[in-house]
Amino acid sequence: MDSKRQQRVARLLQKEMGDIFEVDMRRLFPGAMITITKVNVTKDLSIARFFLSIFALKDKKPPLEEIRSHGPEFRYKLGNRIAKQVRVIPQLEFFEDDSLDYIENIERLL
Repeated sequence: MDSKRQQRVARLLQKEMGDIFEVDMRRLFPGAMITITKVNVTKDLSIARFFLSIFALKDKKPPLEEIRSHGPEFRYKLGNRIAKQVRVIPQLEFFEDDSLDYIENIERLL
């Protein structure tokens, strides 16, 4: 169970990174749609895990690796936006959210 502070920080990070992704993903992956579906923050607020949905691309591994390689750049941009609201800018980890693929597979099987 996440604390209220963890939930607030997670919502803040999701909103701000969503804005950053909106601009940068157009540049990095034209024609692809990448959204942040969920953010989990550790109890000490030092690590933020972002779960991403990747649409309009057949192979989802290269964009995910590209996003991970730009992690420090995203952390810097995020830090500029939320520096007055949190003490420490968390380390960013990116994972693929395959829940939509799972739902699609279940519907196809039924």
